[in-house]
Amino acid sequence: MASRGSQTRVAEQLPYRTIREWREDERPRERLQRYGPGVLADAELLAILIGSGTYGFSAVDVARELLQRFGSLTELASRDVSELRTVRGMGTVRAVVLSAAFELARRLQAEPFAARKVIRSPEDVARLYIPRLRGARTESFRVLLLNAANQIVREALVSEGTLTASLAHPREVFRLAITESAAAVILLHNHPSGNTEPSPEDIALTRQLVQAGKVIDIPVLDHLIIAGEAYTSLRERGIL
Repeated sequence: MASRGSQTRVAEQLPYRTIREWREDERPRERLQRYGPGVLADAELLAILIGSGTYGFSAVDVARELLQRFGSLTELASRDVSELRTVRGMGTVRAVVLSAAFELARRLQAEPFAARKVIRSPEDVARLYIPRLRGARTESFRVLLLNAANQIVREALVSEGTLTASLAHPREVFRLAITESAAAVILLHNHPSGNTEPSPEDIALTRQLVQAGKVIDIPVLDHLIIAGEAYTSLRERGIL
């Protein structure tokens, strides 16, 4: 029987085969066409999006490296282009393709509810935005513009980064609401830390924006903090 060392040397001497040189029933694209996407492993599905690898490193190898580096699809989906392209064989173009695919997946998950866009409770807002924000690695502040029927007519991204009064100034928050003749607004931001508790800055900013809304007659109906799969409504907390 050959020793482990000799087996390794033999394997190293075997010529590298690109995916095109694999048997047809081994290739991810052909397997998807023949059997459907449900039978493919995560790495195979990612490899189809990646398209091709580099010399000696196939698209499937790149996909496996991505999963090994980041640990899971959920963690992988939360990474930005700059992080994705650090993996061997990725590059900017492939990183952009993956980032776009993950964003489409998040929007698709939210779409059945988003089609209605009628807000009756904080839970309605949470159901719409948790799929979009649970994997976000940076904090973002958004304003939802509502009409008189409590339907979302538009969403505005006010700022990204640490939430402060300077980043979410009433002028920026209500500028689009005035232009769009919104009947009311809902404030929304995420906590990448996973903690839904409002900070003193969150509370102070909310009260400032509530007062500004009263002056221009565009009420702030609520302010939601989303963290992972959970959320906090500042109206339910009695802060508004």
